[in-house]
Amino acid sequence: MGKEKLVVEVLAAHNLMPKDGQGSSSPYVEVEFEYQRQRTQPKHKDLNPAWNEQLLFDVSDPDDLPYRSIDVGVYNERGAEGNGAGGRNFLGKVRVPAAGVPAPGEQAVPQIFPLEKRSLFSHIRGEITLKIYRIVADGHLALAKKDGGGKKKKNGVNPSNNNQSSPAVIVPPLPRKRAPQPARKEDSVPPDAEQIALAAPNRPYPMTFTLAGAGGGGGPHDFALKETQPLLGGGGERDKSSSTYDLVEKMEYLYVRVVRARDLPLAGGMVHAEVKLGNYRGVTRPFARTDANWDQVFAFSRDNIQSSAVEVFVREGGGPTTKDDFIGRLAFDLGEVPRRVLPDSTLAPQWCRMEGKVGGRAKGEVMLSVWFGTQADEAFAEAWHSRAAGVVGDGLSSIKAKVYMAPKLWYLRVSIIEAQDLVVSSSVPARLPKLFAKAQVGVYVLHTQLPSALPNPSWNEDLLFVVAEPFDDILTVSVEDRLSPGHEELLGRLTVPVSAIERRLDDKPAASRWFALDRGQGSGHSGGRVHLRLSLDGGYHVLDEAAAHNSDLQPTSRQLWERPVGILELGILSASGLAPSKPGGTYCVAKYGPKWIRTCTVVDSTSPRWNEQYTWEVFDPCTVITIGVFDNNRVAHGPPGMDTRIGKVRIRLSTLQTDRVYIHAYPLLAVHPSGVRKVGELQLAVRFSCADAASMLHAYARPMLPKMHYAEPVPTNQIERLRFQAIQTVTARLGRAEPPLGREVVEYMLDHGSHLWSMRRSKANFLRLVLVFSGLAAIRRWFEFVRSWQRPFHSAVFTMVFLFFVFSPELILPTAFFTTAVVGLCRYRSRPRHPPQIDLRLSHVDAVCADDLDEELDTFPTSRSPEVVRMRYDRLRSVAGRVQMRLGDMATVAERAESLLSWRDPRASFLFLMFCLLAAAVIYSVPTKVLVAAWGLYALRPPSLRDRLPSPLTTFFERLPTKDDILL
Repeated sequence: MGKEKLVVEVLAAHNLMPKDGQGSSSPYVEVEFEYQRQRTQPKHKDLNPAWNEQLLFDVSDPDDLPYRSIDVGVYNERGAEGNGAGGRNFLGKVRVPAAGVPAPGEQAVPQIFPLEKRSLFSHIRGEITLKIYRIVADGHLALAKKDGGGKKKKNGVNPSNNNQSSPAVIVPPLPRKRAPQPARKEDSVPPDAEQIALAAPNRPYPMTFTLAGAGGGGGPHDFALKETQPLLGGGGERDKSSSTYDLVEKMEYLYVRVVRARDLPLAGGMVHAEVKLGNYRGVTRPFARTDANWDQVFAFSRDNIQSSAVEVFVREGGGPTTKDDFIGRLAFDLGEVPRRVLPDSTLAPQWCRMEGKVGGRAKGEVMLSVWFGTQADEAFAEAWHSRAAGVVGDGLSSIKAKVYMAPKLWYLRVSIIEAQDLVVSSSVPARLPKLFAKAQVGVYVLHTQLPSALPNPSWNEDLLFVVAEPFDDILTVSVEDRLSPGHEELLGRLTVPVSAIERRLDDKPAASRWFALDRGQGSGHSGGRVHLRLSLDGGYHVLDEAAAHNSDLQPTSRQLWERPVGILELGILSASGLAPSKPGGTYCVAKYGPKWIRTCTVVDSTSPRWNEQYTWEVFDPCTVITIGVFDNNRVAHGPPGMDTRIGKVRIRLSTLQTDRVYIHAYPLLAVHPSGVRKVGELQLAVRFSCADAASMLHAYARPMLPKMHYAEPVPTNQIERLRFQAIQTVTARLGRAEPPLGREVVEYMLDHGSHLWSMRRSKANFLRLVLVFSGLAAIRRWFEFVRSWQRPFHSAVFTMVFLFFVFSPELILPTAFFTTAVVGLCRYRSRPRHPPQIDLRLSHVDAVCADDLDEELDTFPTSRSPEVVRMRYDRLRSVAGRVQMRLGDMATVAERAESLLSWRDPRASFLFLMFCLLAAAVIYSVPTKVLVAAWGLYALRPPSLRDRLPSPLTTFFERLPTKDDILL
C-alpha cells in the first residue's frame, strides 16, 4: 500500500472584506499542514473568488492525524493591483481539525467555513468553501504538469507568479458504496443522488444539497431541480419570531427609528438627521427647524455591522454635509441595544439629549428608538436599508418590498337590440343606408354587423368589454351610417357612466331600456332612440392569465366565492448564479390570484438573499403560482428604464403534498438565439396547508369555472380579445402604484405573448400529442404481437382469457377497475417526490435550429429583413401544406362513411343495404356472446390461416366515392 496524501481543494470564498483601498481585494489562499505550506493563484479584484484548485500534502503518520490541524489563511495580495506595492493583507483564517478528514476511499463533501479573526481588532467577514480528503499516492494520484511543472518549489511554497509551477491537480478517489440509511418521514432521497454537506459555526453539517429530479446530472451547469435544506426559522435557535417566518432563514437587523427633534437652536432653516454605522450612512428628509418631524426607520444588516456603536447626527440644511453644519449627536453602544422578540409591541421611542462636538451637552433633543430585530419586524418593509446605501432619489421607492392587489375586473355586457326613428341623410338619392351601432369604453371600440331590416334596424348582438373597479369609465353608444369605406356619418349618440349600470350575479337577463340619441351637433335635436340591455356581469371569472396557468378561478362577485380549502405559504429565500447586471439590483415578483407581491431589491449582488415570506388563501388546488425574477433598472441615475426579465418558475399546487415544506433551488431557464440557457437558480420554500380535507376533495368535483361560464358562455372568438383587454387594464392599474410594476413585468408574468406563433412550440405540442397516443400505439403493437403467435403459450392464454370474459361479461368492468386500482397502488412507491420541473426534451429545445429560436424571439410585428420573412413564409407554407393533406385525408374518410347511404354510387349503396339486412338477421338469430367470441377467434387466428391481402370490407370502403373529385 502506498503512502497517504492529504488533498485540500480550495473551491471558493464569499463576501470577503475589501482591503485594497478601492473597494475590492485580490485574494489568495495559503494552506499549512505539518510544516508544509502551499498557496493558490490570486484572483484579481474579486470579493467572491472561485479558485477550484487542489493542494497536495504529505502525511507522515496517518495514526497521528487526530492530533494535527490544517491552517487555512486568506490574504489580499497588494502587488496584484499593479501599484508596485508588495506585501499582503489578512482577510481571515480557518483551523480545521484533521481528525475528521475522510480516509482513502470514503466520500468527501465540500464544507463552508466562516472566516475567523486573527485578533480582537481584525475586521473580517465572509466564508470559504473547502473539500478535504485523503488518498493513496500509488492508486489515485494524478499530477497535471504544465509549463515548468517539473521544477522544484522553493521553501515548500507554491509560488503565485506565472513563471513558476502551478498547484498540483488531484483526481479525488472514487467513493465506496455506503450502506443504505433510513429515509426521512416526508420522503426518501434517491440513493444515486449527489449530496453536499455545508458546515456552519457550532453545527457540523446543518445543510445538505441534493440533486433531484429525472435527468439531473451531477455537474454544476445542469438544469435539474435541486433539493436544499437551509436553516429555516433560525434553525436550532428558533424564537417566537420564527413561528410566523418559518419558511425563511432568519436575518438580523439593527433598526434605528428617528422620530423628531425639538428645542433646536436658531429657529428657521432646514435640518436633517444622519444615522451612521461604520461606513454606512443614512440621511432623513430635510424639514423646517420648527417642525423637524422625520419619522424614518433605518435598517442595518447584521452582516454589514463594522462598528461597535451607532451614531445619530443632527445637521443643518438638506444637501451635502459640511464641517460647520453640525448641531448635535447621539451614540449608542451596540452591546446595550435591546432585542425585540415578536409578538412584542414596537419599542417606544424616547427623548434623548444630544452631545456637542467636544462632548458637552448640546441644545436640543431627539426622539428615537434603537433595537435589534429580524425581517419579521413591521418596520422592515418601509425602512431604509444599508444594502441600498448607494441608491438616492426616486430610486429608493423602487427597491422596497410591496404587496399589490390587482383591480377587480368585471365583464360589461352591452346588448344592442334595435333602433327606431333614425334620421338618415338623403344627400345621395336611391342609396340604401348601411346602419350599424358602435360602443366604446376607454380606447376599446366594438361595433355590430350591418342589419337586414330598414329603416328601423335590428341587431340583437352582445358586445363585451372588461372594466375595473372603481368604475370611472364612460360607455358611449352611437349609431352610424357607413357612406363609404372609412367614411361614416353619425346619426345619434348617448353616454352612460359605467358606475350607473345594473349589476347581475346570475343568468337572469337585465331589464332593457330605450335610450334617446343625440345627433351631437349642438342643436339638441333628437336623433331617434336605441334599445339597449346593459349589465355588469359579476358571475364570470375574467380571464387574464393563460388557461393552462390559471391561479384564480373565482367569480368577480365575492358573494359567489367558495370557502377556502387551504393556505399557500411561499418563502423566497435567495438566488444564485445570476449574471452581473447593470447598476441596479434584483427582485422577485410572485402572483397568485388577485394578490401580487414584490420583494425588496438587493443591489449589486449576483447571489441576492431576500428571505421574505408571503401567504395566500387557496380556493382551488388545481391552480398555479408564478414567481418571476427581474433586474431593477429604475435604481440607476437618469430616466428609469424597463426592468429586464431573468426567468420565472411555476408551481402547480395539486402536485404538492399538504402540510409538507418543499425547499428547492429551481433553475431559471431562458430561450436565447443560441439555445436555452440556465441564467441562475431561485431557492424557494413552499408549503400548502389543508384547512378542510372534505372541501379539498370536493373541489375536484366542482366545475373549473363559475356557473355563468356554462349557463351563458362567452363566445370563443372573443375570449382572447377580452384576455388582452384584461391584461392591459391590470397593467395600467399596477403601473399607477408606488413603486409601480412595469408593463414588461406584468405582461411577462401573465404570458402576454403565449398566443404568438412559434415553430418550437408547435413541434413541442405535436410531441405532446404523440406521447398521449403512444399508449394506444403500444396496445396495438402488443395486440399484433399476440396475433402473430410468435409465443404460442402467451397467445393461447390470451385467447382463453378473452373467451372467459366473453361468456362472463359481468366480470369485465369489476376486473378492469380492480386492476387499475392495483396498478395505481403499485405506482405509489415510485410517485414523484419533488415538484415538476422544466422538461427540455418535451419543450423541444434540444433539437431546435437557430432560425426557429430567432423567429420565436422576433417582435410582433416582425423586425427582420424581407428576405428572412420570405424564407420563413415559404417554410410555413410547406408545413401548412402537410397539415392540409392530413386534414384532407380525415375529410375523405368521413365522406366515404357518409356516402354509404347517399346513392352516389348506386352499386355500393345496394351492397351496403344487403349487408345491413343480412347482419340484422344474423345478429337477431345468433346470441351476442357467440358473435363476439367468433369475431375474437377470427381476429386471433394464427398467421398461417390469414391472407396478406386486405379484407373485403376494407377494400369496399376504400372504393367509396368522396367529394375530392368535385373540389377545385
